[in-house]
Amino acid sequence: MNVPPRAGILTLLAYIATIPAANLAVTHFGAVPVGLGYTAPAGVYLVGLTLVLRDLAREATGRGAILAAIAIGTLLSYLLADPNLAMASTIAFAVAETMDFAVYEPLRRRGLLTAMLASNAIGLLADSLLFLTLAFNSLAYLPGQILGKTWMTLAAVAALALLRRTKHTAT
Repeated sequence: MNVPPRAGILTLLAYIATIPAANLAVTHFGAVPVGLGYTAPAGVYLVGLTLVLRDLAREATGRGAILAAIAIGTLLSYLLADPNLAMASTIAFAVAETMDFAVYEPLRRRGLLTAMLASNAIGLLADSLLFLTLAFNSLAYLPGQILGKTWMTLAAVAALALLRRTKHTAT
């Protein structure tokens, strides 16, 4: 996927920004409905978007930039959130993003969308399990966490597939 340099930098910045934004959403909005009768901490949609943006930023800026962005996002999460939430988020984010990255890299040869779906599945599960356990000492929100992040992943992958199809049709 060829991304202009400016778009790559903007994607990387959006990725970094969604990380602390998710923590701020949890702090200020609590739990939100995610569908099918489930709720999850309000940052769920932003975390789902973060997973997708990580993959897009990786495509545009490379591995080194993403590893630096993970470190920056983790630090910002820690600095901006409530101390207990910050620690839970920091640990969950660092582990989940690293796992997402580890799955994405080898699968990338099979196609962007395949790598995204598989790596986001691993990342969202790891993030949900760790965050809920560490922040709330409960997995009560787990179904909602998984559902909300899955909605974001599927919406983003569908949008990317449509964008790719539109580009190929136009050429």
